[in-house]
Amino acid sequence: MDEVLLAKYEALKEDLAALGSVAVAFSGGVDSTLLLHAAHEALGASVLAVTVSSRVFPKRELEEAKAFCEAEDIRQLVLAFDELEIEGFAQNPPNRCYLCKRELFGKIGQVAQAEGLAAVAEGSNLDDEGDYRPGMQAVAELGIKSPLRHAALTKEEIRALSRRFGLPTWNKQSFACLASRFPYGDLITGEKLRMVDAAEQLLLDKGFHQVRVRIHGDLARIEVPSGEFSRFTDGDLRAEVHAAFKGLGFSYTTIDVQGYRTGSMNEALEK
Repeated sequence: MDEVLLAKYEALKEDLAALGSVAVAFSGGVDSTLLLHAAHEALGASVLAVTVSSRVFPKRELEEAKAFCEAEDIRQLVLAFDELEIEGFAQNPPNRCYLCKRELFGKIGQVAQAEGLAAVAEGSNLDDEGDYRPGMQAVAELGIKSPLRHAALTKEEIRALSRRFGLPTWNKQSFACLASRFPYGDLITGEKLRMVDAAEQLLLDKGFHQVRVRIHGDLARIEVPSGEFSRFTDGDLRAEVHAAFKGLGFSYTTIDVQGYRTGSMNEALEK
């Protein structure tokens, strides 16, 4: 492995060790798993993984996060959180992520204080600086640490390090909260979140590795990598997906010809 990359990882651990103790916002995703791994190496028992249980994160993500902490003998606290109770969140304004992160990290900060931990850390990386991410404002306002960004680690580098260290997430699909599947201004409800979650789980169960199901009223817009478009030439698969999505409450199901990409709902903000 590149010596420069390993040097970045050592600098990451040094930054974490300097904190003395830390609560890591741990989703079980690619970024936060490497961050938690590094924090555990640097600080040992002075690390607490805080994982959110909520309607905008699928149950599979929670179970995978719990399994990792159990396997690595890392202390974990599961924090119940309902984003729909945050004033203004359900109306899905462009700063929805700010409203959520401000409330969520405020609660994680309270947990850290109660546990006598010196800091809270989250897993954004250097690539996250290139997209519209209002949640980063809340991170800055609350003094939350972003060690991966500070170490200038990109998503590709995080995957490479994760593979080297044998972390189960090194090739895990990227994930963002289910609220990101809604066009800004469309009402977010518990039922629609359930529809999106079930639809994406169906596609994952069918072997698609990276998926998004964006919800536009009663229409489902499927995003998968362009290399997987050909799978939909199978008439049986198309019929099965259509019938299953209809059973979930979607009247129409369509494939986005641009394929999977992060932040596609932000494209409307650029018009």
